[in-house]
Amino acid sequence: MTAAGWPAVLVDGAVRLRPLRRRDQDAWMELRQINAGWLEPWDATSPTPLTGPRPSFGSFVRTLASQARAGTTLPFAIDLDGALVGQLTVSSIVYGSLRSAAIGYWVSEHVAGRGITPTAVALATDHCFDALGLHRVEVNIRPENRPSLRVVEKLGFRDEGVRERFLHIQDHWCDHRSFALTVEDVPEGLLARWHARRG
Repeated sequence: MTAAGWPAVLVDGAVRLRPLRRRDQDAWMELRQINAGWLEPWDATSPTPLTGPRPSFGSFVRTLASQARAGTTLPFAIDLDGALVGQLTVSSIVYGSLRSAAIGYWVSEHVAGRGITPTAVALATDHCFDALGLHRVEVNIRPENRPSLRVVEKLGFRDEGVRERFLHIQDHWCDHRSFALTVEDVPEGLLARWHARRG
């Protein structure tokens, strides 16, 4: 059994979102290693010490795949011209009277600033609204993370203020700014609005 809207492959030009797979291990691990200084300041951590061996990439992907089948998470790889350059995850998918989800993302520094991440977020947001029938999508970003803030600014997400001590990162509970869109904000679709803004 598969959840609504999954598996999915979403494409716009050279940017493609597709399910993260175990065979991505080597490319994913290399990207994370090369980009450690670029990404680690923003990576969530556990507030309680983890015991035992660190989970393997395979178990990481299996956990995400299980959550995808349950309809609570959509774990996308971001490809550019067929090469893995990052990851976008739709998480905290809730139906009922809320019908909401959150999007988190990272890309390799060597492709940052080229419109890849806004395109990926726009693709995923439209998928949430259209295929999943959600009403609201949010992105939560540390106030110091300027590259990530530029993504939501470019796309026109609404700034809904600061969530104090929202997420545990690098041994601290860190404030985040919360940005959101509802389906009424982008009747033409977020990707169409992004293309129009790019001219």
